[in-house]
Amino acid sequence: MGVWFNSLISVFIVSAISLIGILTLLIKKENLAKVLSFFVSFSAGALFGGVFLHLLPEAVEEYGFTLQISLYLILGILIFFILEKFVHWRHCHIPTSKQHPHPMAFTNIIGDGLHNLIDGMIIGGSYLASPSLGVTTTIAVIIHEIPQEMGDFGVLLHAGLSKIKALFFNFLSALMAVIGVIISLSLGSNLENYMMVLLPLTAGGFIYIAGSDLIPELHKECTASKSFMQFLFLVLGILVMAGLKIVNLG
Repeated sequence: MGVWFNSLISVFIVSAISLIGILTLLIKKENLAKVLSFFVSFSAGALFGGVFLHLLPEAVEEYGFTLQISLYLILGILIFFILEKFVHWRHCHIPTSKQHPHPMAFTNIIGDGLHNLIDGMIIGGSYLASPSLGVTTTIAVIIHEIPQEMGDFGVLLHAGLSKIKALFFNFLSALMAVIGVIISLSLGSNLENYMMVLLPLTAGGFIYIAGSDLIPELHKECTASKSFMQFLFLVLGILVMAGLKIVNLG
């Protein structure tokens, strides 16, 4: 019961992050771009830290660094590639414009809902592995969801939805994480080696998001001062995950 309670509380917190999009209306566009840029850096660092300091060590400690683990890791990368390529959904944090178009409302809601379903499965599975890994994974998901949800809210507004409708559909999409938790905890209790598959799959997904979506966005900023700040926030994200590892070991 503790695993179910912790998992559901975690995904409700993650789902509530979808409402943060309203902040985009209160911040000037220039300031918003700066904030999102640094948050993207922090998010990339947190995801890399989550992979290499938590998820992979947990999988290797439990199952060894076998060929299966390596293949599931690669499969996680491929799954997120398919999400972007065929569902036309991506982790993007740049405001919508003529020069930088986004998929429109329906496509974005469907793609984001599928991604949130996977997030829920990841969080539920992490709690099955250990409470500390569940907390760490939830934090990593929350950190990268903040700029993502702000971007999604902007996409829905750009597509012509009212502020209320944009918030509602964004939140509805976020609640798919609850279904993901239910699926993950139900499967995990009945399928042998479920965690041997899910942990490296999650690691592969996080690597793809951080390396293929977030880092390229950071390269679009060329000024030395802002690039240096991005680097600092990238390192800070890694350090936060390292700190959680130290606390857990303690």
